[in-house]
Amino acid sequence: MQKEFTIANPLGIHSRPAGEVMKKAKSFPCDVFITKVEKRINAKSIIGVLALEMGCGDKVIVETNGEREQEALDEVGAMLESVLE
Repeated sequence: MQKEFTIANPLGIHSRPAGEVMKKAKSFPCDVFITKVEKRINAKSIIGVLALEMGCGDKVIVETNGEREQEALDEVGAMLESVLE
């Protein structure tokens, strides 16, 4: 399943929020991917999350597949749409 989210953090997803997104993705047994434009990364990789260079207002697609996929989609998406410190 997949859904589009908008990055809300005024500073974008820099190192600290990227680490939180990665930890949240790793807490689920399913696959979690994030796509920005045509670049698709594994959300369980800190390097991948940082490589997307997600800035405030950017639209990204979160895609999950496997056990607890809906929960993973909702929680990772909620993090991307919140203001993470």
